[in-house]
Amino acid sequence: MAPPKLSRRSFLASLAAGLAGAALPARGRDSVASSPIAIGQVQHDGRWNPRPSALKRLGWELARRTSIETTPEPVPVRLDAPGLHRHPFLYLAGDGALPPFSDAARAALRRHLQFGGFLLVDAADGSDGVGFDATVRPELARVLPSAPLAPVPQAHVLYKTFYLLDRQGGRVVTRPWLEAQSLDGRLAVIYSQNDLGGAWARSDLGDWEYPCTPGGEPQRETAIRLGVNLAMYALCTDYKDDAVHLPFIMKRRT
Repeated sequence: MAPPKLSRRSFLASLAAGLAGAALPARGRDSVASSPIAIGQVQHDGRWNPRPSALKRLGWELARRTSIETTPEPVPVRLDAPGLHRHPFLYLAGDGALPPFSDAARAALRRHLQFGGFLLVDAADGSDGVGFDATVRPELARVLPSAPLAPVPQAHVLYKTFYLLDRQGGRVVTRPWLEAQSLDGRLAVIYSQNDLGGAWARSDLGDWEYPCTPGGEPQRETAIRLGVNLAMYALCTDYKDDAVHLPFIMKRRT
């Protein structure tokens, strides 16, 4: 018999990292996490880390702009290895074709997502119909066959979890929208073809590693803000609709 399905909030509450009071019913705490969150970067047999500094920079921006605390570095994870549940926020990037996952890796990722995990998929090559894009789409369809990718509506709470956003950012703008796979009304997988990591990547000397085209630095800032919103959504899902953190957000913004 299959184990009973946990709610997302129960799942997050049980993580070793210790997640936000916002993810628990009627707690209304002022911090999103009680200990640092380790973003899990998915390792695969292709070019799985095309922007090595991207998640480190995103973590820095999260700590500077919000109450989320992250570890200094992301944690490389294998989908078929123990400990996946310790990372409610997974990041899967690729530059070029994505080799197919094993059956065990697909099953582990599926279970993680069904029990409340979140996956951000980022096409570092900015591809459309070729390269990473052409191979990741069928792979995601195998992981969640009952949840096809679909555009995220502009009115979705994702675009107002921390910043109010009405456009897309990234190193490029291959698509002016995000796509997602939904489970029970929750965005479990979000896919960007715009190379968010390329917009986040910054050298140890403080230089941005890649130009953002065609929108320049405003496009980069939008990518950073979108990263903040994605992290908020990954950890707290619909808290903004519930207005649990409205006083905290207004205090931070003023």
